[in-house]
Amino acid sequence: MQFRTTFAALCLALAATVRSLLPAGAQDLTALAQADSAASALVDQGDSIAMSLRLSQPVPFRIFSLDAPRRIVVDFSEVDWTGFDTAAFDTSEAVTGLRVGGFTPGWSRMVLDLDGPYGLVHAQMARDEKGAVLSLDLDPVAPDEFALGAGTPPDARLVRRAPEEKSRPAPHRRLGDGPIRVVLDPGHGGIDPGAERDGLKEADLMLAFARDLRDVLIRAGHFEVTLTREEDVFVPLETRVTLAREAGADVLLSLHADAIAEGRAEGATVYTLAERASDVASQKLAERHDRADLLAGVDLSGTDDEIATVLMDMARTETSPRTDRFADILVKHLEAGVGMHKRPRLEAGFSVLKAPDMPSVLLELGFLSSPRDRAKLMDTAWRARAAWAIRDALLEWEQAELAARDRLRK
Repeated sequence: MQFRTTFAALCLALAATVRSLLPAGAQDLTALAQADSAASALVDQGDSIAMSLRLSQPVPFRIFSLDAPRRIVVDFSEVDWTGFDTAAFDTSEAVTGLRVGGFTPGWSRMVLDLDGPYGLVHAQMARDEKGAVLSLDLDPVAPDEFALGAGTPPDARLVRRAPEEKSRPAPHRRLGDGPIRVVLDPGHGGIDPGAERDGLKEADLMLAFARDLRDVLIRAGHFEVTLTREEDVFVPLETRVTLAREAGADVLLSLHADAIAEGRAEGATVYTLAERASDVASQKLAERHDRADLLAGVDLSGTDDEIATVLMDMARTETSPRTDRFADILVKHLEAGVGMHKRPRLEAGFSVLKAPDMPSVLLELGFLSSPRDRAKLMDTAWRARAAWAIRDALLEWEQAELAARDRLRK
């Protein structure tokens, strides 16, 4: 318990210290601190790890550790990582992975994957004529000591909105009693860019498409549309589902564009939830998507609830046929509008699809590993046709649901 108390006290002291380094009025500046990878380093020093991060100005920060897997997380308020070369910065063999990026509004994040248990022994934000340098030193510790000190401090749990900030869930109503409530979920974001090819990021492309699709649906006049994120920020998978539920979603549509390391694949694919994936490729895709929270430094401990799982499985018995109807109709319209993958309808265990009380579908619009698909995703005319196909599929699905309801009454 002493390690955790000491670690937390050190983090609080660091946050207070760095605020004292800020010049008067600095908290009101809009320009973000710039990180310079060329003047920074993350290296091994014997059995220890040392980091020196050059910033254009001092900023508030905090540090904590997470277990299973072992990670060190550094939050900044706030750093612009544009142009930061993580490969050149990280030459430490003890750090097996490194990610930087936006986390939530007002905060940026760095996550270090560790090959063993390390504890923070020194951290300092020193100001100089060029800006500031953050120095960290990590020393090996016993595994049980690391586990005891691991966990997200309360003031860093930024992915959960405070109770007073939570909006009330939309009033429950049946499909057909008003506009179709659609929640669009642009995948990834912030510290989790998703697939990347030729300077294109899946997170950016999906946010742009979600905005295009929202405009198409709103112009149709029969939809209420909510996005799970409106900017390049990280949103945990659990929060995406919560946002959809709060919006009273009739349907959740998660938008992605993956990339494969080997082989060739092109075209859009519609996924629905299943415990067993349609094939190995679908299983690996779901695993990559579901690693987003872990990679972004989210504490996933204590998330299992056996009783809740049983109740959710019961609720899905009613929801699954509705999801399947939407998926089949969506495939039909996308195939006619923009063409699809040779296997357009697949199943896998995506966490974002596990809401038991609303139809949920994941749409892979294409593969960033395919030059042809990349060109399509950048083509405004292709994106418009895809959006029109989704609009028409939603409208047909509503009619199919109303017809199915009428059949049950008779």
